[in-house]
Amino acid sequence: MATMMQPQIILLKEGTDTSQGKPQLISNINACMAVADVVRTTLGPRGMDKLIHDEKGNTTISNDGATIMKLLDIVHPAAKILVDIAKSQDSEVGDGTTTVVLLAGEFLKEAKPFIEDGVHSQNLIRSYRTASHLAIEKVKELAISIEGKSLEEKKNLLAKCAATTLSSKLIGGEKEFFASMVVDAVIAIGYEDRLNMIGIKKVPGGNMRDSFLVNGVAFKKTFSYAGFEQQPKKFENPKILLLNIELELKSEKENAEIRLSDPLQYQSIVDAEWNIIYDKLDKCVKSGAKVVLSRLAIGDLATQYFADRDIFCAGRVTEEDLQRVAAATGGTVQTTVNNVIDEVLGFCELFEENQVGNERFNIFSGCPSGLTATIVLRGGADQFIEEAERSLHDAIMIVRRALKNSTIVAGGGAIDMEVSRYLRQHARTIAGKSQLFINSYAKALEVIPRQLCDNAGFDATDVLNKLRQKHALPSGKPLYNYYYTLLHICRMVC
Repeated sequence: MATMMQPQIILLKEGTDTSQGKPQLISNINACMAVADVVRTTLGPRGMDKLIHDEKGNTTISNDGATIMKLLDIVHPAAKILVDIAKSQDSEVGDGTTTVVLLAGEFLKEAKPFIEDGVHSQNLIRSYRTASHLAIEKVKELAISIEGKSLEEKKNLLAKCAATTLSSKLIGGEKEFFASMVVDAVIAIGYEDRLNMIGIKKVPGGNMRDSFLVNGVAFKKTFSYAGFEQQPKKFENPKILLLNIELELKSEKENAEIRLSDPLQYQSIVDAEWNIIYDKLDKCVKSGAKVVLSRLAIGDLATQYFADRDIFCAGRVTEEDLQRVAAATGGTVQTTVNNVIDEVLGFCELFEENQVGNERFNIFSGCPSGLTATIVLRGGADQFIEEAERSLHDAIMIVRRALKNSTIVAGGGAIDMEVSRYLRQHARTIAGKSQLFINSYAKALEVIPRQLCDNAGFDATDVLNKLRQKHALPSGKPLYNYYYTLLHICRMVC
């Protein structure tokens, strides 16, 4: 009786879901599989785009796995992990976001029957971890190094990497054109880690082949005052002054108050204001610079002043563009015009203002440091250009990664088939339940070529049987087997 009278102890607030055990494991797996099914059809050259309409009324058309995963409003806590996986892959590698989501979903799908049969999850995890270590070692063994190759050979291999990335994108029809452009842009910045040194400027209109690469900096003409059209629009070997100050007459603060005892004193205050701005402008001219850029405003007085002295100026230049100009030309952004010496001035071989579509661009080319590049992207609809920009970002990340790691493997599901074959053979040497678990891991890897076939409208079972037969050939060159896979699938789906 005393036991029945004890008060109830509540640790969690009312309504909290406390499900656990096998049913919750199955629920988590089902949720992750549902998310993987959303992006499954976007994989490969024949993958379909997704049209996503959010609650704000914005419409996005994309087949980029990371973009789709970010836009999905997922509430299930286990399924949110797949979103984190896609984000991590996108930030670290740049491409393969759909692949990692598919693989994660397939691993869980293969584990589900074992969970339902009562296998402890720790046993599965232990075998999966062993299989992943074996797979990584096999990938390293099959990888091709681009170290020691000539620049032309390296560029060809990097262009193939970029083309592989672009083949499944909206601009896949022009992948050779953009692949070479991406490789040139990445090589231009060298081993610079800051990806914002490669600028992508979008100009609606024209077709994709009107896009071009500037080995330097290009940005849209900023807001300008009267007198701008009188300024020269082309210079050879100009000095460039970069500023972070305003070059215009400023009104006083709202609460500013000046008490005058003599009306003549008012004129002296006005003259002092004019003398301050003219002193700044004189120092800019005396520095020898022919191009003056500022992150803040350059007023109408300064614009006309520079025009009268054959100097080009642009105010309200964005911080990112100003930093890219500084990195490319070797200049330093100044917060004052006092003591402007040659060492802080930038330099380039050619500055010009060109018309691109309906926009005018300021272009700096032949920069001495060469640590920056700009891709001017043309196209039709805004959504098309947005997707093309995401595609080029993925290609840039992949080429940069290949330059850093200097090893590559074949794509198109080829490496997945070869690793799957290797794990199946290894599983036969293991006694116990681990053999089944590693076999399931190997089967999960085949989801990539299977999905490529499904998206292209082919019989996946028939194609996979042929691929397994080719990979089982007693060839002394394993590269032949998985390069055959790459060519075989690409020939079918492209």
